[in-house]
Amino acid sequence: MEASPLIAGVTVEVGRDAVWVRSLEPLGVLSSALVGADLTVTRHIVNMHVPQGYRGEDPAEDLRAFVRARGVAEAFVGLMTAAWTHEARAVMETRDGVAVSAIATVGLGTLVAAGLSPPAPWRPSTINTIVLLDARLDPAAAVNAVITATEAKVAALAEAAVVTPDGARATGTVTDAVVIAWTGRGRRLEYLGPAAPGGWLVARAVRRAVAEGLGRR
Repeated sequence: MEASPLIAGVTVEVGRDAVWVRSLEPLGVLSSALVGADLTVTRHIVNMHVPQGYRGEDPAEDLRAFVRARGVAEAFVGLMTAAWTHEARAVMETRDGVAVSAIATVGLGTLVAAGLSPPAPWRPSTINTIVLLDARLDPAAAVNAVITATEAKVAALAEAAVVTPDGARATGTVTDAVVIAWTGRGRRLEYLGPAAPGGWLVARAVRRAVAEGLGRR
């Protein structure tokens, strides 16, 4: 894996088998992850690659086995994707003492238009987004960040003219996931809507990461 520090104390490793975020200190976290969605803190966020056509009977256990095999026994946040994890895009935005990193893997299996597309089978080719903030977040701000990151993802898809098989403007795939993680140090952020200073950074970072991921396809 190729490792790079984006935020002090946090390393992002990008490789063919996973994107792995490791932190020296526990990160606050809010996510829609397959594993660890109930966690409020973690030191590990893992986005594991699986083959196209993956049909594991217990995806969560497959993720846990993958992490255990690499010597990590503590609780983690885990995602899964058939997108090429070694092509993950990681970008950083900074302003006024706040740093935000976004790491996105972009897979376009089973594209949907929210509110238009009918229910569809689960497939692991997804747009998974991990957002890291070097800041202190109020609980509401973390929820704001999920909304802002999702809006930015949809905007990147619209700009790239990505459409569903029915020709509707795609808003994502059936299995997109997002992780918001923060260091708990530095500036306190009470609100992260897209026009708030910190939310503006989240939106820019996610939009850039997803757009760059689309450009690699």
